[in-house]
Amino acid sequence: MKPLYAAIFALCAAPVFAGDAAVGEKEFAKCKSCHGLTAADGTTIVKGGKTGPDLFGVVGRPVASVADFKYGESILAVGSAGAVWDEASLAAYMTDPAVWLKEQTGDTAAKSKMTFKLRAKAEDVAAYLATQN
Repeated sequence: MKPLYAAIFALCAAPVFAGDAAVGEKEFAKCKSCHGLTAADGTTIVKGGKTGPDLFGVVGRPVASVADFKYGESILAVGSAGAVWDEASLAAYMTDPAVWLKEQTGDTAAKSKMTFKLRAKAEDVAAYLATQN
């Protein structure tokens, strides 16, 4: 394959993620009843509930890895397999957590403790969370 064609193919094959962090920041209001954003130094960025784990630094973090948080069995299995959150996987999870877990584990009985489904703008929330690290 000629170098130019190889470069074009590589660009076309690369995943495109087009979340808008500014939109996601506003949409995160739907998440804060269960999730907060607290910086590593303890600074509260978004005060949120404690039903879900804190999401500061979630993009790039291993799945199910917040210390002292009681995760469900299925997401622990994904984390144990070495999965790391990126924007695309986070957006897919937020859209339908149970479906994502079933796909990741291969277990049709996989369940999520997160019952909320962010049907729209999940990619924007993921882009916003990517800025929080």
